[in-house]
Amino acid sequence: MSKIVPGEAGSFHSFLSEGCKLCKQGAKMVLFVTGICPKDCFYCPVSEERRADETYANERKVLSDIDVLDEARQMDAMGTGITGGEPLLKPEKVLHYISLLKNEFGPEHHIHMYTSMTPDAELMEKLSKAGLDEIRFHPPVKLWDKLDDTSYADSIVLAKKLEIEAGIEIPSIEGADKVAFFANKNECFLNLNELEFSDTNADAMKSKGYTLRDDLSNAVKGSEEYATEISSNYENIHFCSSSYKDAVQLRKRLIRIAENTARPFDEISEDGTIFYGQIECIESVDREFVTEELSQMEVPPEMIEIGGNCIDIAWWILEDIAESIRDTKRKLYIIERYPFKEGLIVEKIPL
Repeated sequence: MSKIVPGEAGSFHSFLSEGCKLCKQGAKMVLFVTGICPKDCFYCPVSEERRADETYANERKVLSDIDVLDEARQMDAMGTGITGGEPLLKPEKVLHYISLLKNEFGPEHHIHMYTSMTPDAELMEKLSKAGLDEIRFHPPVKLWDKLDDTSYADSIVLAKKLEIEAGIEIPSIEGADKVAFFANKNECFLNLNELEFSDTNADAMKSKGYTLRDDLSNAVKGSEEYATEISSNYENIHFCSSSYKDAVQLRKRLIRIAENTARPFDEISEDGTIFYGQIECIESVDREFVTEELSQMEVPPEMIEIGGNCIDIAWWILEDIAESIRDTKRKLYIIERYPFKEGLIVEKIPL
């Protein structure tokens, strides 16, 4: 069997698909095609807000093709991972986005897709023609011990014939060894993900006896150990830990986005968030007054951005001038937020 190679943050592998290699670099945009899915897996982590027929590119809600392309450009994406929900409930949308991304960024823009469905020959050919590079099947748990009696093997064969790299991706829980045996038999890769608690799956997970590994993460106790136990017996396997997804994949993707979108005065943290100062003015008249004050203090124009009644500014400049512009109603903050458009604010520190 292949040699297991230790990775970052508890991950390990004997094989990495091209999609996984790019995810490791934080170079893949996540295209969430739809939140609709008929499978109702007990461990599904998708939030209630996302369980609708809406599309997101990373954290941006997609209203037009421009949103998808802009999001890919702002992180200098080398590829895209198509997910959901169940993407293939919307096959025309999937085909459209694959073609859109390939036409805009070229054939080297790598696209992988997750699905619990088994595309027939007609759909698989359409996916191949559009430019899909990799497909990851997600069979429901109830089928794990009888995969030979399903159409997953047929879809894997179809994909490989069309030169689409094929694999299976499931959580690392009891029964995964049966899926690993099936993956070996059908000569496709297997990705095992460390099982995690989320707001939407917590009750179902607890009812099945799952518990947290520790107080510092959402990972399930025993999931990593189970992956380790079965990994040495199977070819082409990759275990992706909970901390790897957060500490490596997400962090590198955030840094990539921040480096492409940060304003001259934004400071990028080692986690990929941005820091800046903000002056929250009382009204437009006050904003104009503060703007004039900043000009008199010779604050460089590139260190300031005005939006509504707020003035964003380099945090270190705001610290230096805070006492000079303080007012009983005016509010001064140092803000840390994610580098997306209207990104989530991590911390807002009053000065």
